[in-house]
Amino acid sequence: MMDDYEFASHLADAEHPISDRKNVPHVLISGGGLGGLMLALLLEKAGISYLILERAKEVKSLGAVMALSAGVLGIFEQLQLLEGLAGVSKPINDFKFFSSELKSIGHLMGKDEKDQTGYERMVFSRPELHDLLLAKIPAEKIHLSKKVVSMIQDDDAVAVRCQDKSVYVADLLVGADGAYSGVRQSMYARLDRDNLLPECDKRSLNKGYFCLVGTTDGLDPAKFPQLRKTYSDASLMISDNSPHSWSTFSVPGDRVCWSLVIQLTAKESEEEQFRNSEWGPAANKSMINSVAHFKTPYGTLGELINATPKDTISRLLPSTGQGCVNAVQDAVVLANCLYDMMTTSIEDVTQALDDYREQRFEHVKTQYEASQWNAKIIYGHTFLDRLLRQGTLHLLPKSVHRNISVKDAKYRPQVAFLPQAPERGALPALPQKPSRRYTEEQQALAV
Repeated sequence: MMDDYEFASHLADAEHPISDRKNVPHVLISGGGLGGLMLALLLEKAGISYLILERAKEVKSLGAVMALSAGVLGIFEQLQLLEGLAGVSKPINDFKFFSSELKSIGHLMGKDEKDQTGYERMVFSRPELHDLLLAKIPAEKIHLSKKVVSMIQDDDAVAVRCQDKSVYVADLLVGADGAYSGVRQSMYARLDRDNLLPECDKRSLNKGYFCLVGTTDGLDPAKFPQLRKTYSDASLMISDNSPHSWSTFSVPGDRVCWSLVIQLTAKESEEEQFRNSEWGPAANKSMINSVAHFKTPYGTLGELINATPKDTISRLLPSTGQGCVNAVQDAVVLANCLYDMMTTSIEDVTQALDDYREQRFEHVKTQYEASQWNAKIIYGHTFLDRLLRQGTLHLLPKSVHRNISVKDAKYRPQVAFLPQAPERGALPALPQKPSRRYTEEQQALAV
């Protein structure tokens, strides 16, 4: 951690130092993942200066299936990315549940989603969305091998130090560096030192599940004709006598995105071996061998793993895209607030961030609770989890499913400083705070 003396001494020498501008912020984004790239693209559209600091030697996305729905697809339409996303996606309207022996135990339908919102839910391989966003960011605005290890701030600026000793200074710093964020850890350490860190934030990340994911190369459509169906063939297999769940989703290119999820005990969740990290060649082969015989609609899980490029298999925290949805919505609302920021004074920055929190907090809280509920239904193996799953699949009335879907689908934030995507479905979106600056700019153009 830099002390205040080091902070002051680095201001003059830091790369990309801020100038005397008082109304054009410079933003550092730690992390070149989906959230960081989306924020960068929005700042590019807003004319706000930014720089991405990515810890890896190359910008590369790991992972497998991801699903996006109306909550963010309007944003992609505004950014003229919806057609590109559709080109690498398949729509999905049915999610089938099976036992480990491929005996049907139920399914969840989403066939009325387009009627409600005007958008069909899309599934795709995560790296393809990453590539779609990366192609829109100027190469010179991404600095590689820049792992942020510490930060410090005063009333005028924030500075970060990277592992290679380089220092960057900006008006704002955004931590988009994942579940094990170096920015957050540094910020929390400073807050803890000043006795300002809440007790709930001192707890370690609770990893209730271990997830291994990948996307196969093209499979044989003659052997698996469901690969050529317009809609994604989506299946979840749940073991009756072990803490395993595994899923398959067909995506364009005759490929299958697969995942293996293991529910962890309290002790296992604390062990470092389950830390979220890239699955490389030195991975535990015995673990893969132990699940290779698991059945899927595309042969065994072992056969799917063998059909997957080994350097693309990775370990993640399971979310089925919920993390990406929140990251995109976070980026949009934050960019909207920064666009309306009057100056880079500490007062205006604080006001912008307070506005961001006010607009996002309750929605994030709701989505977090929904994510916990969904994890129990999809991945849970405790007795109560199994009861919850059976109740959801077989006892919960369709009207309740519909009401839950409607509640989720109403929140569809958009970029406030770009032309709005039109309302299409029967379900209107929740009102959104308009951009003061964009409104004034449009009024001036109309004169």
